[in-house]
This record gives sequence, structure tokens and C-alpha cells, in this order.
Amino acid sequence: MPSSGIPTAFRRIARLHRRVAAGLLGLLCAAGAAAADYRIDTVAEGLEHPWSLGFLPDGRLLVTERPGRLRVIDQDADGGFALRAAPLAGLPPVFASGQAGLFDVLVDPAFAQTGRIYLSFAHGTARANHLRVVHARVGADGLEAVTPVLTTQPAKTHAQHFGGRMAWMADGTLVVGMGDGNLERTDALRLHTHLGKHLRIDRDGGIPADNPFVGRAGARPEILSIGHRNPQGLVRVGNALYAHEHGPKGGDELNRIVPGANYGWPITTDGVDYTGARVTPYTRWPGVTPPLTHWTPSIAPAGLAWYDGALFPEWRGSLFVAALVERSVRRVPMAGGTPGTQEVLFAELGERIRDVRAGPDGALYLLTDSAKGRVLRVVPAAAD
Repeated sequence: MPSSGIPTAFRRIARLHRRVAAGLLGLLCAAGAAAADYRIDTVAEGLEHPWSLGFLPDGRLLVTERPGRLRVIDQDADGGFALRAAPLAGLPPVFASGQAGLFDVLVDPAFAQTGRIYLSFAHGTARANHLRVVHARVGADGLEAVTPVLTTQPAKTHAQHFGGRMAWMADGTLVVGMGDGNLERTDALRLHTHLGKHLRIDRDGGIPADNPFVGRAGARPEILSIGHRNPQGLVRVGNALYAHEHGPKGGDELNRIVPGANYGWPITTDGVDYTGARVTPYTRWPGVTPPLTHWTPSIAPAGLAWYDGALFPEWRGSLFVAALVERSVRRVPMAGGTPGTQEVLFAELGERIRDVRAGPDGALYLLTDSAKGRVLRVVPAAAD
């Protein structure tokens, strides 16, 4: 074979492997589907790389599109859904390139009083960009009173590893995951930078006095935990905060986030570099908090949800992990903070899953990651 044909051959082999893997996952999922007895309905389609989903108290759904649009899905009295043709006006400028764009949407728990939502997105330019978080009121004609509450520092180059997921803590503070920028990996362990960290702020951007590095010379006071590569899922369960992150080639992690803890990247990882070279010889190290579980080979975890709804009693007490590469959702039952035997779900869709959310109606909602992405709703097969 001529050398010029080798990359093409490798790509064909890789595609074949993906098809075989998808087929096997589909068989597993089909077997699980009979037991779970679910139906997947399309809520909305034609969305450009939808990234996150939020639920407003009046039944409306908010969906972010990575290129920088916030879309509204209305719900009528009979439970029907309709995607509005025009996105909400008033969004701040979004740097959209590669992995950069509009990320998470999080509804204020006091939305009935404040009318606020929180958005995370890439801000700046290709040569100098940040992860930014703003809050804004949802008005009749669009967003109003858009106010920045966090802009990560320092500015970085390249459009990779932004993190961007957010979660509310029980005390009303906000936690935000920030990636390492895929530049200088060891910045994830350095306290002068927000890169490779989970950050915790007050709802208006202030610094909680009990953050673990407040008062330490040279440390960013927003830092909650360190040693993260690219956080992509974040959810609070009671007083516990769970997060997952992309490893390099393998070593995707599920972690319980503890204030002040070091999660090891890049000193420890169960993955290797994309070239096959070792990032580090260590998978564990004294003082590094090991993952609750890891996925090797990578599944590319995306959104993360906790399910405790009434529609699927057999799924209660589980974390749900959206997976891009595996094109599935992993159900991870939790008992006493310990993951149990995982179940692969929804692989029959054959689509990259960007986000998974537990809806207030007890249904599970999925976002598919493509130029014509969909919002899907998982309900019991017998549901109206």
C-alpha cells in the first residue's frame, strides 16, 4: 500500500471499529430497553450543536446552541412542545470556534423572584480568551440586565478545554468547572491561575469566605479544587458534588469534589497521550484524590444528571452520564457515594449525546450533538 493511503486505511478501520462497537452497544441497549420499558420522543430538532438544557418554572425549556444562540421551547397545556423560530435576543458576544462557544444554562433557584438565568460561554478572541459566566433576566423580548459574575484568569490562547458546566450548592453558591486550556498542563496544579480547576463564587460574583484557598498568597480565591483536565459534567446530590472530566486517550474520570482537594492532572491519569506516549507513569499518588471510577478506553463524558424521579423507579438513585464517543448514556447507580454496575442506555440512537437532564416531570431529557441536533424526552413506553 502506498504511504499516502495509510491514513485513509486507518480511518476506514476506525470507522469499522466504531460501527462494530455501536452494534454491540445497541444489542446491550436493546436488552436493557425491554427491562426499562422506555420510549424516546423528539421534543425539538434542527438545533446547531445544542449544549445545555434548562427548565423554567412555567414549563418553557431553554436550550443553548454552541455557536452562540439561546433557544426557547414552549410547552402547551396538553404537554406539547414547540421550538420558537427566533433565538432570544440580548446575548452577550460569544467567541465561537472549535470547542469554544455558548455552553451551560442554569436557572436561578429563586427564578420566580429574580427572573434570572446564568450562562457560561467563551469570551474574547482566538489569541486571548476566557470562560465567562453572566446572569441575566429573561424578559418578554429577550435577555435583560446581563451582568458578568466570573471571567477566568489569565487569558489563554486556543479554543480548547473550557469546561463550562455549572451547579448550585445547597448554600446558594455557584460552582463552575474550568478546563486546563490544553496548553501548559501543569497549570491545573498551580494556584495563580483558574485553569484546570473547579471554582466557587457567590451568586453575584463575590468570593465565599470559606473557600479553601482564601487568604493564601498568590492563590486565586475562587478555587474550590485543582488538578482537572477538562470538566464536562457537574451535579449536586444532597451535599455531595459530583463531576466528570475528559481524560486524554482513556482516563475519563468521575469524581466527588471536595474543597481543597487535588485530583491529580497531569501528575496522575489512567490515560495516555493521543500519540500513545505516556503523560505520566503514575495513576495514583499520595495526596491525590483518586477517581470514583474511570473510563478507559474513553467514552468522552459530557453532561451529568442525578435521577430521583417517579417515572422510572428502577433508575432512582443513579447518576446519568452522557457520552459523545460511545454515543450512549451511562447509568451509574450510587450507593453510599460508591458507583455500582453501570448500564449502557440509548445506544440505539447512534448519536453523540452532549447533555442529559432530569426534568421536573420525571422524564429524562437528552441533547444530541450535531449540526442538526435534537432535544429528546425519555418516558415510560406506556406514557401518554
